Amino acid sequence: MSLPRILITPGEPAGIGPDVLIQAAQQSWPVELIAISDPALLTARARALHLPLSLIECSLQDKGRVPHQAGTLRILPIRFTTAVIPGQLEPANAATVIQTLRFAAEACLAKTADAIVTGPVHKGILNEAGIPFTGHTEFFAEIAGVRQTVMLFVVDQVKAALVTTHLPLKDVAAAVTAEKIAGVCTILQQGLRQYFHLAAPRILIAGLNPHAGENGHMGKEELVVIEPALEKLRQQGLQITGPLPADTIFTPGVLNTGDAVLGMYHDQILPVIKFMGFDRAVNMTLGLPFIRTSVDHGTALALAGTGKANPGSLMAAIKLAISTQPSSND
Repeated sequence: MSLPRILITPGEPAGIGPDVLIQAAQQSWPVELIAISDPALLTARARALHLPLSLIECSLQDKGRVPHQAGTLRILPIRFTTAVIPGQLEPANAATVIQTLRFAAEACLAKTADAIVTGPVHKGILNEAGIPFTGHTEFFAEIAGVRQTVMLFVVDQVKAALVTTHLPLKDVAAAVTAEKIAGVCTILQQGLRQYFHLAAPRILIAGLNPHAGENGHMGKEELVVIEPALEKLRQQGLQITGPLPADTIFTPGVLNTGDAVLGMYHDQILPVIKFMGFDRAVNMTLGLPFIRTSVDHGTALALAGTGKANPGSLMAAIKLAISTQPSSND
C-alpha cells in the first residue's frame, strides 16, 4: 500500500483553524499531509505565532508521496477573496471555505487522496454569505451521494454517536423514527467493525426521555418507537442494549459494558464528550466512501493569531485518520 495522503482543510480563516494546523505541522508525521488553503494566510499566521513554516506547493497528481517533515507543509493553494484578519469574520471569503471542502471531498472520491481532516468552520458566516450550510457531515454526504451518515465522537477509548444531529430540540422527537434508528445502528456497527476492528460491536442505546421514559410515564417514544426498532435489530444479530437512561449511560459501570454509546440528540452526547476531553476529542463521519475526521471545537475567534489555541484535537483527528487507514490485509 502506498503512503497515505491526508488532506487538511483549516476551515474558517479568521479562526484558530490555521493556527492549530501550523502547530500540528511542527512535528513529523508518518503520512503525507497536504493543506488546502491560502499560502498567504498560513505564512502570515505562522509569523504571528513565531513558528517556522516552509510551504511546498504540490499537486495531487504527484506520484511520489513523502512523509510529513516537521516545520514544513505541502499545500494545494486556494486564494481568499479578501485579506484575512484574525478574529474578524468576512462573508466574502465564505465561498472559498466551501471550495476547500468540495475540493477535498472530490479528491477522495477520485482516489487521489485517502482521508480528510477538517478544521472548524463558522456556520453563521457561511449562512450570512447565502450558503445553506448546516455542517460538514451533511455537506460531505451530499457530495458523496450518501443518504445517511453517522456522527461518531471519539475521545480516548470512548466512542459515542448520534441519531439526530443539528436539529432544534423541539424537532428531535419527530425525527427519532424506527427507520432512522435502524439506519444509524447499521452504519455504526459497520464503522466500528471497519475502522476499529471490533468483530461484534456492543452498542449502548440512550433513551430519548428522562429515565428512558420510565415505562411510558415520562414519554411514550421508548415504548412506541425505540424499543421495537431495537428488537428488530437484535433479531438481525446486532448486539444492542437499551434504551438506557441517558443520565447514567456514561457512568463507568454502564459504559464498560459496551463499545459505543448511541444518543438520540446532539446535547445528550456532546457535553459529556467535551467534558471528558475537550482538547483531544475527534468527530468522525461514518457512512462516507472515504475517511473524514475533524476537530471537535469551534473557531475560537478571540484566540486566532495569539498562540493560545490548543492543537490537541486536530492532532488527535490526524492520528485517528492515520489509524483508520486500511491495512494491506484489508
